Amino acid sequence: MSSNFFQPIDASAVPRFAGLSTFMRLPAVASARGLDIALVGIPWDGGTTNRAGARHGPREIRNQSSLMRRAHHVSGTEPFSIANVADVGDLSVNPINLLDGLKRIEDGIAAIVAAGAIPLAAGGDHLTTLPVLRAIARNAPVGMIHFDAHSDTNDRYFGDNPYTHGTPFRRAIEEGLLDPKRIVQIGIRGSIYEPGEHDWAVAQGIRIIYMEEFVRRGAASVMEEARTIVGNAPLYVTFDIDCIDPSMAPGTGTPELGGFTTREAQEMVRLLDGLNIVGADVVEVAPPFDLAGMTALAGATMMFELLCVMAKSVQAARASD
Repeated sequence: MSSNFFQPIDASAVPRFAGLSTFMRLPAVASARGLDIALVGIPWDGGTTNRAGARHGPREIRNQSSLMRRAHHVSGTEPFSIANVADVGDLSVNPINLLDGLKRIEDGIAAIVAAGAIPLAAGGDHLTTLPVLRAIARNAPVGMIHFDAHSDTNDRYFGDNPYTHGTPFRRAIEEGLLDPKRIVQIGIRGSIYEPGEHDWAVAQGIRIIYMEEFVRRGAASVMEEARTIVGNAPLYVTFDIDCIDPSMAPGTGTPELGGFTTREAQEMVRLLDGLNIVGADVVEVAPPFDLAGMTALAGATMMFELLCVMAKSVQAARASD
């Protein structure tokens, strides 16, 4: 273990219900400089079209993340021993001005990237991923593995409004931030606005794996295909909590029956191991609709799963230098 790496508070010394609420009980720092991975909150849901509340997600995910321990029980990964990780706080947001809110998020993530850290964010609604991609993919488009019940590639809402949590990836493709031929969407399901709703996405080259196909094939087969599609080039991973069935994650803006179990979701994230992840997020945790913190706990757990995969990549990169 590097003596310079930040470490979480020991739960045997300070109980989990005490002390400051930070991601994984790590130190809160003012800057991402010196970090390998920056855990950051984006408390903004200005793109929500129905059930608002994801703005409260980062705070409650922090609370539930106190249940995470130091080591992964399957892989044995100790993320805090192989990568320098800390909580850099919440980005500055504007809850009453959508465009200014997007710009603030972009600038905040750009500062993390400029400091040399990889952002792992807790949203916020799924529109928050668009400004994150604007910061990460300024110089070249990235690929994306997208766990979700919804494709989020719709065009306009409420007249001519291009920015909602149902449109971020259409905008990201149009802006050259994502390479659509390196996008895989997994878990898509539920009723849609019209039969051809996903035609635009498919025409761009996006591989959509509907929930029914996932059930037939299983996690290992689906993730093997996803890994082949995205390859070794830079990759963004976005995890919408509504990909999990609402029986296990009810606290979200647009719940859809028939989703993943939490165990299936964990298995898929673990199968991201070795990919070139340049950023990731967990979004759409809406505590006002949650029960006993179940959804926030799922969000915190997926952040820990992502952190373990990302920390191993950091370690491998450091070893190759």
